[in-house]
Amino acid sequence: MSLSDATLARFAKEVAKYPADQKQSAVMACLAIVQQEQGWVSTESEQKVADYLGMPAIAVHEVTTFYNMYNQQPVGKFKLNVCTNLPCQLRDGQTALEHLCKRLGVEEGGTTADGLFTLQKSECLGACADSPVLLVNDRQMCSFMDEKRLDDLVDTLKKA
Repeated sequence: MSLSDATLARFAKEVAKYPADQKQSAVMACLAIVQQEQGWVSTESEQKVADYLGMPAIAVHEVTTFYNMYNQQPVGKFKLNVCTNLPCQLRDGQTALEHLCKRLGVEEGGTTADGLFTLQKSECLGACADSPVLLVNDRQMCSFMDEKRLDDLVDTLKKA
């Protein structure tokens, strides 16, 4: 795997935001770029980011594994992260996750056979008062997700 000229240009733009001796500060942005272009962050791409930033590969891997926004394996077109942290569990977060598992026919962490949905639980999404909550593709927050709203979301995404 090699990084394209376009990827390297994007990396350079991120690195330029930091002092020359602190270019490792761009690690999260570089990982996000890799994921946008490839859909996930492989061990090989972690090594490429590490080489580019002049840091140990294990340090890049630590970032990749710490944050759930980085996919460490291929995921479906729509990644659904359902908050199951304690406050959300007390307000049906786990019930929402279980409903989606049943509706999509996958276990937590799985991807539907058609490659459309990956369903994951996540830690706090910072919207406890709106529980149950979920995040679509690490970007769109959905609140008050009762079974009807979950079903409506799935139907809407299937049509997209």
